[in-house]
Amino acid sequence: MFTVYILINNRKQTYVGCSGNFELRLIEHNNPLGKKRGWTRLKGPWKLLHKEHFCSKKLALKREHQLKSGIGRDFIKSLIPTSPPG
Repeated sequence: MFTVYILINNRKQTYVGCSGNFELRLIEHNNPLGKKRGWTRLKGPWKLLHKEHFCSKKLALKREHQLKSGIGRDFIKSLIPTSPPG
């Protein structure tokens, strides 16, 4: 099982990712000491905004790519709450 996920931080920045172990990946995104580099490293804390499950990595990567396109960004904007996540 693969998960495509959208994370959001307190500044309403979003991040789209794909993982075979979403729970562990979320912990890694929120642990600035665990990674030496990476876009999400110092921009957290990250909270889950949306996730979708797929039975194959190929389908999950296709959806991740779609969410990073113009139509996908519009979809993400429609999910963002008007108040900060809490």
